[in-house]
Amino acid sequence: MSLLLITITIAYLFLIGRFVYGFDKVESFGIEDAKPKTKFSIIVPFRNEAENLPELLQSIKTLNYPEHLFEIICVDDASDDDSVETISAFSKLNESFRIKVLKNERTTNSPKKDAITSAIAFAQHKWIITTDADCVIPKYWLDAFDAFIQKRPYKFIVAPVSYHKIDSTLKRFQLLDFLSLMGATIGGFGIKRPFLCNGANLAYSKALFKSVNGFDGNDNIASGDDIFLLEKALKSDKDTVGYLKSEHAIVLTKPQSDWKALVAQRKRWAAKTSNYNSLFGKLTGLVVLLMNVTLICALTFTLIGELSPRLLLYPFIIKFGIDFLLLFKTSRLFSQEKYLGAFIFSSIVYPFFSVYIAFASMFTTYKWKGRSFNK
Repeated sequence: MSLLLITITIAYLFLIGRFVYGFDKVESFGIEDAKPKTKFSIIVPFRNEAENLPELLQSIKTLNYPEHLFEIICVDDASDDDSVETISAFSKLNESFRIKVLKNERTTNSPKKDAITSAIAFAQHKWIITTDADCVIPKYWLDAFDAFIQKRPYKFIVAPVSYHKIDSTLKRFQLLDFLSLMGATIGGFGIKRPFLCNGANLAYSKALFKSVNGFDGNDNIASGDDIFLLEKALKSDKDTVGYLKSEHAIVLTKPQSDWKALVAQRKRWAAKTSNYNSLFGKLTGLVVLLMNVTLICALTFTLIGELSPRLLLYPFIIKFGIDFLLLFKTSRLFSQEKYLGAFIFSSIVYPFFSVYIAFASMFTTYKWKGRSFNK
């Protein structure tokens, strides 16, 4: 047990240390005063989002970008609330603000992939940019993407996402967990091993989407519209995939309101990991899982007197230290350092939470937007 604990701890330290190193290798990108050129089709799939859509639409309305250079396509995935009426009412109050609402054309097991595919077929512009209905976008969002596209030869661009409205212990836990994913995402790009992205803030050329045949090959999996497309883009030409590390491009979304909703969300995220093609992504997930499983086992052996407390304490301190370093760098990018006070609590809870999610996702179904899905 001691040798196993030491081996896994060293592997974990090396892995997260690489992400810390890679995080700084990705240069921050600032916006210069240049003439906007890129035309975007903003795609927003939604299902029963009447509560969240007004805030998203208002944030789009306040974009600094010229209105003639972007369009908004909202795709209704069989909503049974007032989502469509909410968009219609917003359009009437803002007549110059052009919003197109499409009905989702279901052809696969993945509602969101169907929605995006339907919208892309309808889109008029060369660049697709996706976000979610429960998000808020920053004023210079499109300016940041435009400047990046003008200066870099990328066709697939990953950008930062974080949580806002953090007003409880549960939401602080989710924020730190999410920031760790963002840190690993950026770090992966920095060491030239990109393996994560988030569909709430993702841009790619329509030509690239068509050249890789969209979501063909993984449309039997309900989620993963972002990462599976990233893997296809990397396979097509990894030099055309980049990360937009800019404070002006940060999209904010809401954390889950209770533990039940959080567990369902994380089970959905975990269910798709076995289908990843990225060997590095699978290895990363395995090392993180083994680290957390080993800590729980070490705690159990310590409590029954079969393991020295020091052999539990040292790996925990090492994990605590390297995790905090990555989180500190990430939280500073998002200007959310004030939430690091919850890190001690999160570090204790997270091993149990992550191990439960990993095993639950293997053997149970999950719910998403009121629908049940198999793994």
